Amino acid sequence: MRFARPSEGTPARALGDALAREAVLLDGGLSNQLEAQGCDLSDALWSARLLAEGPERIEAAHTAYVRAGAQVLITASYQATFEGFGRRGIGRAGAAELLARSVRLARRAAGGAGRDVWVAASVGPYGAMLADGSEYRGRYGLSVRALERFHRPRVEALAAAGPDVLALETVPDVDEAAAMLRAVEGCGLPVWLSYNVAGDRTRAGQPLETAFALAAGHGQVLAVGVNCCDPADVDRAVRVAAGTTGKPVVVYPNSGERWDSGERRWAGGATFDPTRARAWCDAGARLVGGCCRVGPDTVASLAEVLGGSAKAGEDTEGKGDAEGEEERTEGGPAATGEGRDHR
Repeated sequence: MRFARPSEGTPARALGDALAREAVLLDGGLSNQLEAQGCDLSDALWSARLLAEGPERIEAAHTAYVRAGAQVLITASYQATFEGFGRRGIGRAGAAELLARSVRLARRAAGGAGRDVWVAASVGPYGAMLADGSEYRGRYGLSVRALERFHRPRVEALAAAGPDVLALETVPDVDEAAAMLRAVEGCGLPVWLSYNVAGDRTRAGQPLETAFALAAGHGQVLAVGVNCCDPADVDRAVRVAAGTTGKPVVVYPNSGERWDSGERRWAGGATFDPTRARAWCDAGARLVGGCCRVGPDTVASLAEVLGGSAKAGEDTEGKGDAEGEEERTEGGPAATGEGRDHR
């Protein structure tokens, strides 16, 4: 299995064409790379706070993944919402600008690659905005229509910024997936739908067959799969997603470590094995990468395992990239410290 070399034409269309043939390498966890660069993410907005206060750090993190060989960069908009920014006194116009900035930062990092790199705008679940771990439970007590109303304005703001694809990611619940698919109708972009799962069920407890069937026959969905799950849960999920939908499968699990919310730290050892990616691709995976605690070194290993078209570069921690960037980025002071890791 080799990685796709994006063809000429519109990037979004080329990505869909590529997934029908071969594997495309995603990036890894954005927040763990930001932490490696010294950023403080112990905030309800997580990495989204840096869209306002340290955008050059976000661009540097994206650049680290480009150098590792990533062919798709996922934006820092997972936790970025009108409601979350509103609690910080940022109005709707300002929030829309920050959402657009997330796309521009990824696009700028992609532009320095010397090769084609796609940009996926992250659309996280409603629970991420609550910042209380609800995205790992789902079942918010909201109707599908109410969830659609929540998601649509952010989808519209991100789509207007011109990414190549929307990543509907870390979705814990079939009801929310249905709402998100309604919210993206008419946005003019393809999407991938990626559930957060535990074993053979969504985090809300629905069977994977039921969850993936929602995307079957949905023309706007170019890939369906799982992310931010234990690597051990990927094998079955890939088979079920491919068999249920006939679509290319997207997989980007976390490191296998467990977040202890009481102690506010990661526990256990990493179990992400890049060599497993070959089996995932044999089963139907076409978008492959990592989520929480999966960094540039692991992405570079994925590139080697799957015969990536881009060689991993040096300085994968991205620390050097943050220096001297402020003249060409939308600057702001860099934060320091530690915090919870997520996209």
